[in-house]
Amino acid sequence: MSQENIIHIENLTKSFGDHLVLKDVSLAIPKGAVTALIGPSASGKSVLLKCLLGLYPIDSGSVTIEGQNINRLSRKNKARMMDRIGVLFQQNALFDSLTIWENVCFRPISNKSLSRKQAYEKAIEILGKVGLKPETALLYPSDLSGGMQKRVGLARAIASEADFLILDDPTAGLDPILSLAITNLIQELVKRTNATALVVTGDMTDLEKRYSHIALLHDKAIQWQGPSNDAKTSGHQALLQMLNGDKDGPIRMKLREAS
Repeated sequence: MSQENIIHIENLTKSFGDHLVLKDVSLAIPKGAVTALIGPSASGKSVLLKCLLGLYPIDSGSVTIEGQNINRLSRKNKARMMDRIGVLFQQNALFDSLTIWENVCFRPISNKSLSRKQAYEKAIEILGKVGLKPETALLYPSDLSGGMQKRVGLARAIASEADFLILDDPTAGLDPILSLAITNLIQELVKRTNATALVVTGDMTDLEKRYSHIALLHDKAIQWQGPSNDAKTSGHQALLQMLNGDKDGPIRMKLREAS
């Protein structure tokens, strides 16, 4: 069954000064599915997410969500679009001065869609889904390990059951059991709410089973994208190198020699 593509990135180019990070990137993200964005370290995956969200201005190209070019939206309409997107940043971006439960339900507290009591109860529920105990709610980000902060960031992203999820490495630093549980949680949420998710991941374990679609970012551009069932038989050498974790292949890692 074919799926409608709801997010389109077309010929996107992004530089920082003289440093070209992304060149003519084109990516179509299907509605109601979870797409894994993979690629070697420092290939520009996080930069691409921030361009998609409009946090980084792009040099050329376009990003459209439901047919709306986000870079041409008015401030009001862009804010409305952002309200429909749940985001997990690579460094979690938690508010240090807020308790964990206030972080998780920051959006409904801010827009007053929930009372503080309702928000607290909602946060407890969501924290449980990412494997955190109720007493975690009254702590602050500085009280938590990096892995726990990652889970709090994910809890905040999914708390409002947004139409779109943009998640930067949600399983980084987690053990294999918890990593699988988190991935299953994302899949279940997408299926139940008909949301659309783009997930950056470096975990290649059973990638084709965990995600319905895969996109490979390498050498500043999307080199392959399609249904995960087609990945292993694609014959695409860079994609197969990533999936199999092979040292040899078209993707070369530059390592600095010790002085």
